[in-house]
Amino acid sequence: MKAMILAAGLGTRMRPLTDTCPKPLLPVGGKPLIEHHLARLARADIKEVVINVSYRAEQIIRALGDGRRFGITLHYSRESTPLETGGGIQAALPLLGEAPFLLINGDVWCEALPDTQALGEGDLAHLLLVDNPDHHPQGDFSLQRGRVAADGEPRLTFSGLSLIDPALVANEPRGAFALAPLLKSAMRQGRVSGEHFAGHWVDVGTPARLAALDKHLAG
Repeated sequence: MKAMILAAGLGTRMRPLTDTCPKPLLPVGGKPLIEHHLARLARADIKEVVINVSYRAEQIIRALGDGRRFGITLHYSRESTPLETGGGIQAALPLLGEAPFLLINGDVWCEALPDTQALGEGDLAHLLLVDNPDHHPQGDFSLQRGRVAADGEPRLTFSGLSLIDPALVANEPRGAFALAPLLKSAMRQGRVSGEHFAGHWVDVGTPARLAALDKHLAG
């Protein structure tokens, strides 16, 4: 299985830290945020990873290179302007191939990955859901008997880690588009499964949360 890390965003919520450094390269726990993902993927025996890049793309490419020092092979999907989540995935499909792949938002930190064998026949996505953080108490989706719905209770938060079937985005019009509406449409069709992860997870979306994660990782 291949993986994709979403790393093309402008990182506006992280300013001024991202004025000169792309968010994936912000240091936390002694190394750039994105390197935590790469190390975890290598431990899971995932050998090929696609990273979409746009804002300060060359900094990311210079920092990570071809991936050999992490024990993986890196490919880069370049975007002249950010294509949002859905459009970025669609543009990277020639590098990802036709099989389901692991998708990771570059601005989260999680001590686990989704079950890579969990995407059922006919499903378009499998989501890792977490307990609602203080900054997002209303959650995103409900999880009942392994199926994810946009409505219902209790609510959980989408972690930003998932398994995706390329068919979810392949036939959309080219250009920038969001992933969330496509996920919700697939949920209405009963084609999204999920699992609940209760361990440590952080949406590294602000300088304060980055600092808190750095303190946590320092022990």
